[in-house]
Amino acid sequence: MTATADAEAAANELTPLADYLGSVLRRLRALPPLDLDLTQAYGNVLAEDVVAPHSYPAFDQAAVDGYAARWEDISGGSRGPGYVPAPSGMPGGRSIRLNVVGDLGAASWRPVRLTPGSCFSVAAGAPLPIGADVVVPVEWTDQGMAAVEIFRAPKRGYGLRRAGDELVAGTLLARAGAYVSPALVAVFAATGIGHVVVRPSPRVVIVATGDELVDVGRGSQPGQVVDTNSHALTAAAAEAGALAYRVGICDDDPEALRGLLEDQTLRADLIITTGGTGTGPGDMVRRILSRRDGGRAGPVTFTEVALYPGTALGFGTVGAEEVPVVCLPGEPGAALIGFEVLARPAIQLLAGAEPVFRPSVRAHLLETVSSPVGLREFRPAHVAERRGGGYTVQPLAGGPYTLSGLAEANGLLVLGERVTTAAAGSTVDVLLLDRRR
Repeated sequence: MTATADAEAAANELTPLADYLGSVLRRLRALPPLDLDLTQAYGNVLAEDVVAPHSYPAFDQAAVDGYAARWEDISGGSRGPGYVPAPSGMPGGRSIRLNVVGDLGAASWRPVRLTPGSCFSVAAGAPLPIGADVVVPVEWTDQGMAAVEIFRAPKRGYGLRRAGDELVAGTLLARAGAYVSPALVAVFAATGIGHVVVRPSPRVVIVATGDELVDVGRGSQPGQVVDTNSHALTAAAAEAGALAYRVGICDDDPEALRGLLEDQTLRADLIITTGGTGTGPGDMVRRILSRRDGGRAGPVTFTEVALYPGTALGFGTVGAEEVPVVCLPGEPGAALIGFEVLARPAIQLLAGAEPVFRPSVRAHLLETVSSPVGLREFRPAHVAERRGGGYTVQPLAGGPYTLSGLAEANGLLVLGERVTTAAAGSTVDVLLLDRRR
């Protein structure tokens, strides 16, 4: 049997990624909803549709600083009581003079009415007097106080906003599953909403395991590995919208790991461990969490998934509250890819977000790449929009160098299990990472 045939046979024994993700995500449920004050709702996901209880604007109002008037008093066809010849050089050879009978600011509340030949000086946001159907900008007048001369007549309806122009009471403002953005907070507030029902941000605890781990701030020595993963995964969880807590390093001590996980269930909606998911002599997480007790399987099941980099992933629950736990590989690049394909969708599902996966596009591949047979590879890449539409994708360092590639990436090139070579010029799938360039 050839090496390629051996690789294909080994790959056939792995669980397809799509099947594995489906089996995991079906076991998760969105967190129970909370009624939060609007000031606390930002960043959470709506648990129910939100409908405007009031219109916006709530009343007819001036949109500019100027003079609220009746259009028939200033229109070109009118020669009402305010008509006077315009000074030399004025457009149309005429102007209109109206009596200014009052001033209205944004805090004005008493209803007032216009009479023929009169106007009110108004500030932007001020309620309109009854009968006004135009606001003449200050710049188009002599800015008079007792009487104003108007040199240019706007169209009827200029400079004002009618009640409900933007949003009418009963309008669907946002659907369940939408993120509460700053702009959405503004819309809610403007239509009279002070509370919304949301899913809370998941509390995610990150634990790095391994006797070899040392904390950051030093270089690795033989027998020592700097703990990259707990820092990186805490940042990734926070970027995904979670309340992320880094526990730090846990040695390969069975009782210490069990005790730590038990303690963390009190403050976690999801626990992420990294390291020890393989079958080697030092892979204690897999040994401890999958150990059978009294004929029953352990709380976490470890699966060899057709994923590259990093095939060994674990999922289950721990503690009396059955808090979900995701176990990721220890190699930093594989840990971050594992987070993207497994932990991040889990966080999104707990948060009630829809959809739970990153957006994807089809892109024109700029460079030929090879991929391991039988594995679905996620390779760091740089995605760019093309003039005239569409995208291009430039592969970055992958495989054993995935970590350095991810530092530059704004996307993940996805190469399916049957793809061993993707030629330059072909069209490929790319997941878009939410990173600014």
